[in-house]
Amino acid sequence: MEHFRVVFEPDGLAVSVHRGATLLEAAGLAGIILTTPCGGKGTCGKCALTLRPSGERVLACQYRIQSDLTVTVPQESRFYEHKILTEGADHGRQVNPTVAGRYRAAVGSGEILGLAVDIGTTTVVAKLIDMTDGRSLGTAAVLNPQTRLGDDVISRISHGQTADGLAEMHNVIIDCINGLTDRLCRGQNVNSSAIYEACIVGNTTMNHIFLEFPVEQLGRAPYRAHSVEARDVAPDDLHLHMNPAGNVHCVENIAGFVGADTTAVALALDVDRITDTVLVVDIGTNGELVLGTANHVCAASCAAGPALEGARIKQGSRAVDGAIEAVVVEDGDLALDVIGTAVPQSICGSGLIDAVAVLCELGIVDASGRFVEREALGDRLPAALFSRLAESDGQPAFVLAFDERQGGPRVSLTQRDVREVQLAKGAIRAGISILLAKLAIADADIDRVLLAGAFGNYIRPRSAVRMGLLPDVPLDRIHFVGNAAASGAQMLLIDDEYRVRARKLARRIEYVEIAHEKGFADVFADAMMLRP
Repeated sequence: MEHFRVVFEPDGLAVSVHRGATLLEAAGLAGIILTTPCGGKGTCGKCALTLRPSGERVLACQYRIQSDLTVTVPQESRFYEHKILTEGADHGRQVNPTVAGRYRAAVGSGEILGLAVDIGTTTVVAKLIDMTDGRSLGTAAVLNPQTRLGDDVISRISHGQTADGLAEMHNVIIDCINGLTDRLCRGQNVNSSAIYEACIVGNTTMNHIFLEFPVEQLGRAPYRAHSVEARDVAPDDLHLHMNPAGNVHCVENIAGFVGADTTAVALALDVDRITDTVLVVDIGTNGELVLGTANHVCAASCAAGPALEGARIKQGSRAVDGAIEAVVVEDGDLALDVIGTAVPQSICGSGLIDAVAVLCELGIVDASGRFVEREALGDRLPAALFSRLAESDGQPAFVLAFDERQGGPRVSLTQRDVREVQLAKGAIRAGISILLAKLAIADADIDRVLLAGAFGNYIRPRSAVRMGLLPDVPLDRIHFVGNAAASGAQMLLIDDEYRVRARKLARRIEYVEIAHEKGFADVFADAMMLRP
């Protein structure tokens, strides 16, 4: 499959995408979230980009890539930047930089910067912000170094059972944030003493570790948080690299397993103002769900595990160079998108979802997740696809990429890999089904599905619906909203009115403990099935 390089200005971000992909898809791969209220139908005109050097304006959702491109993304086409810089708490007015105002007398004409941080179970994202107008000056991200102490929330709760274990994880995340802060300050040629305010979001476990609150109670029923309230802490108490006269604002948690990151997501997506039925899905090691109508909003957490981050998959990886990120059937064989290189070395989460969906569509894997006997497939598959049926470690497998020099498999998907994907998919889908039942609605009643988080930005909705990960709704109802938690943290950083809204939102959202719901075991068993 032929690939082209697309450069997005003024961000200076470049991605490699296959021929025929839309500019909207390419922007998503670059982490740029565009405004698409029409769902990519091309009717609203809100995702317009400018081709360079011609100056031609095109709609990102309709323009298909046939060559290398450079495009400019205007402010009005960006989803969050537009919201943060021009709307504020009341649509149509400028953001009121009330937080910066608290420091103006002391700082005078000097810079007043802020730091918005999303502590994810897998990834930590930090944004350096101009507190006077909300502009993002830079973004930095890194793998959460706590992963060496446990790859999911449960293992980190276990590690934090002792005071020493909790202190170790606390120190690790403080060092991580300081490293990101230093990198951002070097990039802008500023001193960290210009940072007066920080806003921290994360799930409840990450929040508690950051504040060095006890976490052991989160690991046993009834899974209560030590605190769900917002906290303001002096920077020196946390040893953060910022002005000691500043403040660290930790956002409200909702419950034991739905934290401040979900509060920030709900704020960024205006969940408190919706008039339709909206499902927000943040797919990660600890997946969060929000389902809302005008009258009722509920949330839940599901332990999806790290499979969709590439862990526990034989040849899985995170989204790194050489990882297969997309799998499609083309001309009777597979076509792959590979990150950064033409030589596949592994497969990441978005590629896993594609691959499993393709295996289901081809009939190679049945709805139960079992590989169909090779003999039963001979007459149903083109020869090129049939040649990919293999065996690995005594179990059925499917070769995604061959080693062209040695002729053997380079990257394969095994029966055990499919089972790991099913477990992750089953946890998320079971959570969605239980929330739908709680509000007495069905898949068809959902007006919008909003995919939040870095991972959600890369999956192909068609594949996610085909394997039953997402509700069976028309694809134009599914929208990517990027790292809404980090964007919510940015909003909370600069304007006190957002903090008031967040407090009300956190108390309004009903928490649903999925595993305690009646019939959970049956719902989870059904959710494991690979079908729409």
